[in-house]
Amino acid sequence: MKYIWLASALLVSTFHTMAQDMPAERKKMSYPRTEKGTQEDDFFGTKVADPYRWLEDDRAANTTEWVNAQNSFANSYLSRLVSMGMIQGRLTELWNYEKYSAPFKEGEYTYFYKNDGIQNQSVLYRQKGNGKPEVFLDPNLFSKDGTTSLAGIEFTKDGSLAAYQISEGGSDWRKVIIMDTKTLGQVGDTLHDVKFSGLSWKGNEGFYYSSYDKPKEGSQLSGKTQEHKLYFHKLGEKQEKDKLVFGGSATPRRYVGGGVTEDQKFLVISAANATYGNELYIQDLSKPGAAIVPLVTGFDNEQDVVYSENGQLYILTNQGAPNRKLVVTDAANPLPANWKVLIPESEFPLSVSTAGRKLFAQYLKDAVSEVHQYSLEGKKERTINLPGLGTASGFGARKDDKELYYTYTSYIYPPTIFRYDIASGASSEYKKSGVKFDPSKYESKQVFYNSKDGTRVPMILTYKKGTELNGKNPLLLYGYGGFNVNLTPSFSTSNIVLLESGGIYAVANLRGGGEYGDKWHDAGTKMNKQNVFDDFIAAAEFLIKEKYTSKDYLAIAGGSNGGLLVGACMTQRPDLFKVCFPAVGVLDMLRYHKFTAGAGWAYDYGTADDSKDMFHYLLGYSPVQRVQKGVCYPATLITTADHDDRVVPAHSFKFAAALQEAQGCTNPILIKIETNAGHGAGKSTHQVIVEQATKWAFMFDAMGIRYSRPPAE
Repeated sequence: MKYIWLASALLVSTFHTMAQDMPAERKKMSYPRTEKGTQEDDFFGTKVADPYRWLEDDRAANTTEWVNAQNSFANSYLSRLVSMGMIQGRLTELWNYEKYSAPFKEGEYTYFYKNDGIQNQSVLYRQKGNGKPEVFLDPNLFSKDGTTSLAGIEFTKDGSLAAYQISEGGSDWRKVIIMDTKTLGQVGDTLHDVKFSGLSWKGNEGFYYSSYDKPKEGSQLSGKTQEHKLYFHKLGEKQEKDKLVFGGSATPRRYVGGGVTEDQKFLVISAANATYGNELYIQDLSKPGAAIVPLVTGFDNEQDVVYSENGQLYILTNQGAPNRKLVVTDAANPLPANWKVLIPESEFPLSVSTAGRKLFAQYLKDAVSEVHQYSLEGKKERTINLPGLGTASGFGARKDDKELYYTYTSYIYPPTIFRYDIASGASSEYKKSGVKFDPSKYESKQVFYNSKDGTRVPMILTYKKGTELNGKNPLLLYGYGGFNVNLTPSFSTSNIVLLESGGIYAVANLRGGGEYGDKWHDAGTKMNKQNVFDDFIAAAEFLIKEKYTSKDYLAIAGGSNGGLLVGACMTQRPDLFKVCFPAVGVLDMLRYHKFTAGAGWAYDYGTADDSKDMFHYLLGYSPVQRVQKGVCYPATLITTADHDDRVVPAHSFKFAAALQEAQGCTNPILIKIETNAGHGAGKSTHQVIVEQATKWAFMFDAMGIRYSRPPAE
């Protein structure tokens, strides 16, 4: 069945208040009982109670019982929501269209991903020339429920071999399988226990990958991982014989990655102890037994080799350039003193990719894409004409390719794939999205507002044209604000449910992200972290002041570091929001660094062990510790997953337990723990649809809104 979106002239919203359908007064909820322990920790002479410490043990029977009780309670509540089934049905319809990735060439074939509509996982196809596409790899066959996903694939230069990673239940611990692309048969044994790793082939001899030793303390999912190791796996040999190339006890680093340059001349190794700042090493692969040579040591800056040709290394760096610059150097004398600036720093953050022996400089201008093409000598050749203010990605291909494919999207522009001729600069539409959405009925605009300290912060608002700003529009405000991550415009099928019915979607580009380079990032780290929360709170206050919404119709959402954002803001300003969605959040700031690779996040957060001042600063905003008994907290749906081995679910468990005990009013506090899922990547389509339907149904119910399907055409 086809649907249309109501013309703006009608201004008929399909949201209706349902006060007449709701009980006169919600009853205070009787939550599953959570046992409280007597654990108490001493930080620089200050005692801090941690009564829910026992929930950190994901292997314990009582933790399993607690998870089951909470899921049962949440499911019982959510199953009674009036609009749940209707929204899930609508989302299933909206999702049911063919989806394609941009194609890429490997050997004699062109490969692309395709999802027929609501397949749990996208299928990897290939075709030779204009021949009929054939299935190359179908992740839907990996598991019956679609929860085992393809987590990356890398081909040899000649395309004859491929190594791919699989993730089971969303875990960051991966398996690697090697296959012959001609016979489609497996080559050698499956590699196990690979984590935070790319795959990079050295000819057809073998490939480099990274991993940790299994945790000695705690479970595989929550145990601390410290020393990353770069290995070389020789084709046909057992994994136990893989050669340690870098890392481990000899050169202990928390994150190590290795990649071979496209010309197969150099192994480039990046080593880091935190999510910011890295060392760079190179090894000349053309000389047997060549030593690994340091190119940059120390962790004060970031740098990456983006290209290599004729003994020249092209390096993107922020040394003396917070917004980054591209330099070139002779591989024989690669130290920074010999670097020559090719593309200088500008006022906007720079990233660089390569294709067809050209450089593509991608700038982030007020959180939207701007792309320029340069020669290898650093001469600007042209600016790429993009459809509008949005996000362009994919300007990369082999050095001998004559064309590339890129994807453009915005909040109202469904992802569209373009073919780009490198020589002429001509773009042509290759694949248009088949989603049932009419962009002409909606608008997406950028506004700027002032944060608490006067800092000017950008935010993009998306809604139906002609929406009346009367303070009664349901609005979802999303943010992240950390780890130099950029929130750029992208289309969301799920958001159609909100937009087609008169709601507003808002994304704030908070400090802590990378939208304005390193200075913007650093302004939201360690003892500047409160700036991030102030930016988000100021966004909410701006939206209310300008009557886009009001506190009775305002929801906030964020995941991972964004889950921390939501947790911090709802405990600092519980009066400001109606609904809160902290997803897979970092919520116990005193102990986050005790699990998995969490200690690597210290550049952004600092740790409670650093100093007395840092401890008190973290204690001041840590969501778990900030919960206060008797406060009326917003309606809250906390989400996490049993296989999240990046931000362990104990964060969410403890936050939920604390909120449920403290809640001073009838607003519901629920936690949903997804099974066979991890930090977010690799979820099946079914899992995503149910998750999104649950979010909208919970939000509408808390706001006293009845959702109605849009009328049929």
